[in-house]
Amino acid sequence: MSERFSRQARIIGEEKMNILKNSSVIVFGLGGVGGAAAEALVRGGIGKIAIVDKDVVDITNLNRQIIATEETVGMKKTDAAEKRFLSINPELIVEKFDIFYLPETADEINLSDYDFIIDAIDNVTAKIELIVRAEKQGVPIISSMGTGNKLSPEMLEIADIYKTSVCPLARVMRRELKNRGVKKLKVIYSKEEPIKTDSSVPGSISFTPPVAGYLAASYVIKNLIENK
Repeated sequence: MSERFSRQARIIGEEKMNILKNSSVIVFGLGGVGGAAAEALVRGGIGKIAIVDKDVVDITNLNRQIIATEETVGMKKTDAAEKRFLSINPELIVEKFDIFYLPETADEINLSDYDFIIDAIDNVTAKIELIVRAEKQGVPIISSMGTGNKLSPEMLEIADIYKTSVCPLARVMRRELKNRGVKKLKVIYSKEEPIKTDSSVPGSISFTPPVAGYLAASYVIKNLIENK
């Protein structure tokens, strides 16, 4: 086993490290939540990671997105992430999808190729499409709800979508998923009331979105090593 993972192996053992090395996870969205989740998976020893994002790194991403630096502004997010992740683990297999995941592009990705899915997409239509397809194909998924306009990462928690409250995005998702017959879904959400601003663009801070991403990564890694 590589020395780079020796500290983690002390906690979970080499057998479970090998499970992670032979696992593949796909992360949809490389923003504040998804970027942190993906990097935590890489540092956690996942052997293959697929990343899905059409955007480029913008200067406004610098306050919260782990792949955003002065050097990566203007780069495709998938390219910036790949370079960063391979600098952490050169043996990592990285698969990139430079697409906006929507119903019309969803067929470009075979979800059954992966052991787990992390949904860190902002678009409701895309989230619903991904979640419904994941359920039909039997691929486990965890979905992030809204982290914008929130200052209290300690109020984030993992729960079933139908046991959530307060979060406006979760409210919409509950209704839409119920209408589509989806009976359960693990999500990360916050009971914190969103801070009201004068802008239609959500505000964000350096620590809340990444904490949601780390919660997603922890959920995935623990499920992989406990259920395989």
